Amino acid sequence: MLTQEDDVEIHALAKRGWSIAAIARHTGRDRKTVRAYLRDNRPERERPPSCLEPYRDYLSARFADDHHVLASVLHRELTDLGFERSYPTLVRELRRLELRPPCLACRTGARAPTTEIDHDPGEELQIDWWELAETPWGEKAYVLVGALSHSGRLRALFSDGMSFPHLVGAMDGVLRRFGGTAKAWRTDRMATVITPGSDRIRAEFAAVAKHYGVSVDVCPPRRPQRKGVVESGIGYLARSWWRSAPVATPAQAQADLDRFCASVADARRREGGTVGSLADAEPLLALPAAPFPAELCVERVVGPQALVSFESNRYSTPPELVGQSVTVKARLGELGVEIVSATGRRVARHRRAPSGAAQTIRSAEHGKALERAVLDAFTTAPPCKAKANRPPGPAALAAAAKLRGEEGGEVRIDLGRYAEIAGAAR
Repeated sequence: MLTQEDDVEIHALAKRGWSIAAIARHTGRDRKTVRAYLRDNRPERERPPSCLEPYRDYLSARFADDHHVLASVLHRELTDLGFERSYPTLVRELRRLELRPPCLACRTGARAPTTEIDHDPGEELQIDWWELAETPWGEKAYVLVGALSHSGRLRALFSDGMSFPHLVGAMDGVLRRFGGTAKAWRTDRMATVITPGSDRIRAEFAAVAKHYGVSVDVCPPRRPQRKGVVESGIGYLARSWWRSAPVATPAQAQADLDRFCASVADARRREGGTVGSLADAEPLLALPAAPFPAELCVERVVGPQALVSFESNRYSTPPELVGQSVTVKARLGELGVEIVSATGRRVARHRRAPSGAAQTIRSAEHGKALERAVLDAFTTAPPCKAKANRPPGPAALAAAAKLRGEEGGEVRIDLGRYAEIAGAAR
C-alpha cells in the first residue's frame, strides 16, 4: 500500500499530464499499482481486531466506575487477567478505540459546544491579571489587562504586585487608557475581589465599584471561559507583542505596550470595521476626576546611595537608613510619596513622579546629609594586613581565664582535697 503522501503525489503528477509509466518510474512503484490508485481502486487492507477486544467489557465497567482511572492501573489489572502486551500498546489502543468516556463534570476529553456571547456596546469590561514570570529586567511582572467585550479593544498596565491597592491603581490606569468604563466589570474569583470561600464581593472592592458607578459580575466557579474576551486578549498580547517586544525596563515595556494596543491591536479587522472603530462607537461611562483613594504600601531596602525604588522611580532617604527596610506609601490620586521607617516614623516625603518615568527625586537636605556621611567615612589610615599574626591579647586571655574560673590566670591547688584523695588511695 502507498502512503498518503505517495497517493497525493501520484494524483498531482497525473493532473500535470504525466503518463502512468512516467509516474511509475518517478515514484519507483509498479504501473499496476499506480493505475489502481489513479482509478481510486486501491486495495483496502482490513485492520486486525484490537488486542483489547477480549477485555472490552472489563474496561467499560472500570471506566463506568471511574472516568479518570490511570492507564498504568488498568495495565496492572489487565496483566493479572492475562493481558500480555505493553503499556504503550494499551494506551494506543485505548485512544484508537475511544474507550474512555468523556467526563462532563470537568470537561476532560469532552468537546463541549461553544458559542460567542453577544454583548451590547459599552455593556461589559472584562479584566484579568497576566503574570510574566521572566522579564528582561530580571524581576517578575504583573500586567492588568482590560478588554471591552463588544469590540475587543485591549488596554493594559504594568504593576508591581497583585494586592488590592495594586489592583485599584492598575484598574484606574486601564480605565484612563480606555477613556471611560463599561457599565459592568467581569472578573474571575480573585481574592482581592471575592471573599475566599463565598460568592460575596469584598466590601473594599464594592466601594471601588461604587466610586466608578459600575456593577461587578463574577465568573461562576471553575468557569473562567466566561471571560473569554480578555483570556483571548492575553494570549494575543503574549504571542504578538511580548515575544518580540524590544524592551529592557518596565517603563519601556509600558510605553511599547501602549503603542502596540493603540496602533496594532486596534487595527484588527472585525465585522463592520476594525476593533478601533467599533470601540470608538461604544458609549462608555465618564470616569470620576480622581481615582479611588486606595493606599499603596510596599516594603523596600534602602540602597547604598540612600535611595529606594518605587514605580520605576527612586526617592531619597536619610543616609543613616542605608541597608535598612522601609515602607513606601502612596495614596492613589495624591501627588506625594511617604517613606516610613521600620519603627513607624515618617522619614521622608517627596512629590510623586509619574510611574515609569525613571526619575531620581532627592531632597536638598538628604543630598547634603549624604555628602557629609561620605566625607566623614573617608580615611587615610592604611588598610589592615590580611596575613598579620594577631594572637589573643591580654584582655582576651583574662576574659578566657574568667570563663574557665581561673581568676587572674593563677593556678590554685586545694591541699586538703589532695590529702583526702591520697589517703583514700592508701
